[in-house]
Amino acid sequence: MAVLYLTEEDVERLLGMPTAVAAVEEAFARLAEKQAANVPRQRAIGRSVVLHSMSAAADYLGLVGWKCYTTTKAGAKFLVGLYASDTGELMALIEADRLGQMRTGATTGVAVKHLSTPEADEVGLIGAGWQAESQLAAIAAVRPLRRAVVYSRSADRRADFARRMSQQLQVEVSPVDSARAAAQGPPIVVTATNSRSPVLEGAWLAPGTLLAAMGSNWLNKAEIDAAAVARARLVVCDDVTCCQNEAGDFREAIEQGVFDWSRAVNLADVVSGRHPGRSDAKDIVLFKSVGMALEDVAVGHRVLMAAKAQGAGRDLDL
Repeated sequence: MAVLYLTEEDVERLLGMPTAVAAVEEAFARLAEKQAANVPRQRAIGRSVVLHSMSAAADYLGLVGWKCYTTTKAGAKFLVGLYASDTGELMALIEADRLGQMRTGATTGVAVKHLSTPEADEVGLIGAGWQAESQLAAIAAVRPLRRAVVYSRSADRRADFARRMSQQLQVEVSPVDSARAAAQGPPIVVTATNSRSPVLEGAWLAPGTLLAAMGSNWLNKAEIDAAAVARARLVVCDDVTCCQNEAGDFREAIEQGVFDWSRAVNLADVVSGRHPGRSDAKDIVLFKSVGMALEDVAVGHRVLMAAKAQGAGRDLDL
């Protein structure tokens, strides 16, 4: 059996952000129509390694698939597997660090498209790492950005991020010297950090802000405080069940009695029109994402189709 193997370099060459956003948006619409199913992440924790595994069925694509990855002190290793639904045969193995970065950003892009105010043209970023890059790129793919500001604890890192992303996106990106300066004012605010404790206070947010919190997917980590959750008139999750399992951002708000899970809405319902989304331009809206295998399968499918069309990758004889 020949299986197509695609490397990180293949993914980089074959996948663009508009394609990733379109794939993820379609995936959420199909999920609402029950043409797809998602299984939340599970973790096997060893002495010096964690194995993370997640899977999804995408009937509308004729695929099922999984993403598995390990995290150690040396870093993370990602792999996506795609199978044909009709035969169960393995079709592709895809190295998935870049793919995961792109689909995570694309998910925020979909949320911004459906939940931010239409005139929003400025972004505040807290975090200047690998994931922050794709967050900004995805937002630029769905909104005509005029300006972005970025904060990182490292002055050198935020300055370098601003320089690189300004050149890449042809958008004015400026470093600022505090998290508050990044969050206070822009109509779209993104937290993309690995912090264990809140880096954003809800009191900083202006009316009408869409806050996208994507850095934490552990129950013992939170990027935003309880006030940010309490001030949100609408709370949307990439998937409510996944967030219940992993989103530590809500724990303090639940303990204080200012949030309960009955308030949370699935992004799939907003994308499909089953939920109207934002009801007032002055509402603060919170979007929380922890990551779903369906996103990986949907974007992986686009990579696979592009690889076949361009003759990319190499066959493995299994």
